[in-house]
Amino acid sequence: MDFLDELKFLKEELKFKGRIKSTNYEKIVLAGMGGSGIAGKIFQDIYTKRPFCVVDDYRIPDFVDRNTLFISMSYSGNTAETMAATAAAMKRGAHVVTVSSGGKLSSYGDERIHIPRRDLQPRSAIGYMLIILMRSFGITADRDLKDAYSVLAKLDENNRECQKLAHDILSKKKIPVIYGGAPYKSVAYRWKTQFNENAKIIAYSSSFPELNHNDTMAIALTYGKKNFGFFVLDSEFDYIRKRARLTAKVAKAEFNFIKPQGKNLTSRLFYLIHYVDYITYYMAKERGINPADVHLVEEIKKGLKDVVV
Repeated sequence: MDFLDELKFLKEELKFKGRIKSTNYEKIVLAGMGGSGIAGKIFQDIYTKRPFCVVDDYRIPDFVDRNTLFISMSYSGNTAETMAATAAAMKRGAHVVTVSSGGKLSSYGDERIHIPRRDLQPRSAIGYMLIILMRSFGITADRDLKDAYSVLAKLDENNRECQKLAHDILSKKKIPVIYGGAPYKSVAYRWKTQFNENAKIIAYSSSFPELNHNDTMAIALTYGKKNFGFFVLDSEFDYIRKRARLTAKVAKAEFNFIKPQGKNLTSRLFYLIHYVDYITYYMAKERGINPADVHLVEEIKKGLKDVVV
């Protein structure tokens, strides 16, 4: 599967029916790294009913115990940090659910969710990962997913605006700065990582309202200001929208507002996730580089294979 086909496959991932059977626990912890862990970060922004935290390390919080639902996500099933965190959670007696397409992780856990093993980069499997969480905790329904599928299909057919933005960033040698606010804080981070992995360029992300307590002066007065391209993931919350527009005004900065499409939160989330897929794909194409290439990441993994925590 070439990378463009990989991107277009995202909408098909929304059809996945897998879900966690046992969710009635006091605390929820999700372990995951990179493209697998980002689903947990995005979910953390939209789920508020119980304590939920994301672990992106080898170690787990001290509060993990038998009253904890511990979700381990790794598309490959062999992520070292996630494997170590999972083993620690099992020792603590947590209810462990593993989500993978195979690998060592697929033999762990009280519940095991197997996602289809396809020729995907882990970051391209975000649909599988996020939908499992959204289905399991009642954040989405079939009608929402149907609309989300339609929204993604339309973006697959017409993404000329993404190609234009990609060319603009490259031709002006811009460093992307992505700002989000509830419920898209971690989607902004997803944009940052897609610029990193697909387009192979440095990017930065932050979120409202926190950035108004630190970034604001820098937006106005940083050196080389013309070298930064500011993007804002437009929120449906008025207090976020007003902050973003006022920040642009007082800092005398040009913000490119990206408005999500769709009738529900599921559609809007996936629209924003997919939008940057195309921007970064076209950037890689224009640069003549392979968006799927992560050989340096793999080199680091090999160099650390004997690490003991």
